[in-house]
Amino acid sequence: MGPDILMLAPLLEEYEELLAKTCSLSRAYTVAEQLALLDDCPERFKVVVTNGGHGVDPQVLARLPELGLIAVNGVGLDRIDLEETRRRAISVVTTPDVLTDAVADLAVGLTLAVLRQIVVADRFVRSGEWELRPFKHLGTNLRGQRVGILGLGRIGSAIAQRLIPFGAQLAYHNRQPVEGCDFPYCNSLEQLALQSDILIIAAAGGPQSRHLVSRHVLGALGETGVVINVARGSVVDQTALTDLLLEGRLAGAGLDVFEEEPKVPATLLGLDNVVVQPHLGSATIQTRQAMAQIVVDAVLGFCETPA
Repeated sequence: MGPDILMLAPLLEEYEELLAKTCSLSRAYTVAEQLALLDDCPERFKVVVTNGGHGVDPQVLARLPELGLIAVNGVGLDRIDLEETRRRAISVVTTPDVLTDAVADLAVGLTLAVLRQIVVADRFVRSGEWELRPFKHLGTNLRGQRVGILGLGRIGSAIAQRLIPFGAQLAYHNRQPVEGCDFPYCNSLEQLALQSDILIIAAAGGPQSRHLVSRHVLGALGETGVVINVARGSVVDQTALTDLLLEGRLAGAGLDVFEEEPKVPATLLGLDNVVVQPHLGSATIQTRQAMAQIVVDAVLGFCETPA
């Protein structure tokens, strides 16, 4: 048998079975469960499998003296202490590229759902109200909307390419301009918000981007502005976002991520101009299979490497 693997988040069942053929899997999905498990021979764990949302708690990382590989079923690294992994020469593998299309598709889907009130209209029909009265609320065209993208990396670029056929006017903000990009670059996030009708967030999470989309930035977007977040909940000041939506100082939001997942403020859930998802950016069959295969290949490759 190969080394023991500590599973901090599940893979698709068939891919876990592939690992189980050569390795011993120990599943522990909460920090309390993980720490309790590590009370007994923590040195037996050479590999951790996790995802971007769970990462590896610092307490858990400190209790794994023989850890050699962290395989992340995702691209987020904001919940892994990379300085510590570098210090200890722990390899960290992610699943870049394969989830780009799925997340970009969802960003566009959320945008359309908010602008065209798809979820509200769906509830209207299901409730039987359509038999009593017409649906009187009008939506908004995507064509001609000024869309600002925060984070023009792989996912941000894929979102932009999808929006071109819709006739959206695109601009972006990064820490620095993207070489060869034809979209207008804004030197500051506030500038981007001021000239956007829709702000789509595709920036990386982590301490450096926490509340980057601040109350001030949201205020600059204005009362007709829409926020779409498929990045990390921490990038947006969620309290400010909720306040501005309640006060009518933002027109709507489409949110796949939140600050304290899976907790979502009840005030947000009560708003018809907010569309919410349970962090489903990469949640397609094809994408999750491709992600899981990368994780399995990384783990099996590590197991085959001589100590």
